[in-house]
Amino acid sequence: MDRAGLADFLRRRRAALRPADVGLVSGQRRRTPGLRREEVAALTGMSVDYYVRLEQRRGPQPSEQMLAALARTLRLTADERDHLYRLVGHNAPRRTPEDGHVAPTLLRVLDRMADTPALILSSLSEVLVANRLAVSIFGDPASRTGLARSDVYRWFTDPAARSVYPSEDHDRQGRSLVASLRVAYGAAGPGSRAGELVRALSAASGEFRALWERHEVARRFADHKTLVHPEVGDIEVDCQALFTEDQGQALLVLTPRPGSEAEEKIRLLAVLGHQDFAGTGTETVTAR
Repeated sequence: MDRAGLADFLRRRRAALRPADVGLVSGQRRRTPGLRREEVAALTGMSVDYYVRLEQRRGPQPSEQMLAALARTLRLTADERDHLYRLVGHNAPRRTPEDGHVAPTLLRVLDRMADTPALILSSLSEVLVANRLAVSIFGDPASRTGLARSDVYRWFTDPAARSVYPSEDHDRQGRSLVASLRVAYGAAGPGSRAGELVRALSAASGEFRALWERHEVARRFADHKTLVHPEVGDIEVDCQALFTEDQGQALLVLTPRPGSEAEEKIRLLAVLGHQDFAGTGTETVTAR
């Protein structure tokens, strides 16, 4: 572990970021260039003392999971992320569309979306990052582990996963998820995590097997959907996706029609989100 190199790298990357780059308000009395140490710690999910010790060349070796979260907080590119891993003494993750490193370009857009639900998805329908409004509707992705991180896996193995959609839309949503998984499977092959998902779902769900055999292949994000919230009821939104260049991740933005009842419901969620309607948590969250 190169403690001196790590400390210098963290300080310089922290100083290079503005609060607005990570969705924070700068305030009137800010003297620190870039982000404060406590802001980096809070956004990463580590204690302030732990982060301070890293910058002071005396911290313990961070885990790979912690490094992934830190790379997201500091908005590191893939090259910078790999450098961070090597400074700490870990092998850099293999670069594939499935490696889970969130694209900084998508994060910058997401950070500026406070008034409408937005989330970043992997090619396996895993929610990597979600803003407060998306968490209030879809739940907290940080609480999910293993295969259950994937929306498509939970759709066919956990009946509660379907509660966000009205029953008349379940068939269309299931087909859409399977068609999207087909794209990931075709790109990564049977030995990938996509292949692992297909094998697990084929063993667990006859419904999935029937849809998989249809060989429908499509990423269906541009759509009009009805979402069901336990407190405010049905919310009609239009969906639009912004993809990374390698098509491995997508920023999904859900917007209501201007002047609609859905727009008023989303405003209500924005105002009352801190009350945690469904026990999901309200802060911007990350999944790993």
